[in-house]
Amino acid sequence: MKRILLVEDDHSLSLLYQEELAREGYEVVLAGDAESALEKISSGPFDLIITDIRMPGKDGIELISSIMGMRKDIPIIINTAYQSYKGDFMTWAADAYLIKSSSLEELKSKIKELLAD
Repeated sequence: MKRILLVEDDHSLSLLYQEELAREGYEVVLAGDAESALEKISSGPFDLIITDIRMPGKDGIELISSIMGMRKDIPIIINTAYQSYKGDFMTWAADAYLIKSSSLEELKSKIKELLAD
């Protein structure tokens, strides 16, 4: 089973994503902020990371930078409500940049694409 780390400060949204992605056959581990995410990354293997950008403390861009210093082999999806960050060159380190939507189909499709063997 593929393990996904979901970094999202909106707990209700995290639970929704966790439930939807579990139905697709993924194990989803939740982190509410960048610090918690970095602890989880250092203590266990993940096949993919999904992160928001705007979060308390370190933002998603800082998180991606930290992850790249630790593990460059984990695909990263930015999943945010803000189109404006797409032009920030620091987001280019991510494998995908998606705008949050009420439908998770685009996210599910991108996950399948990035985790294809």
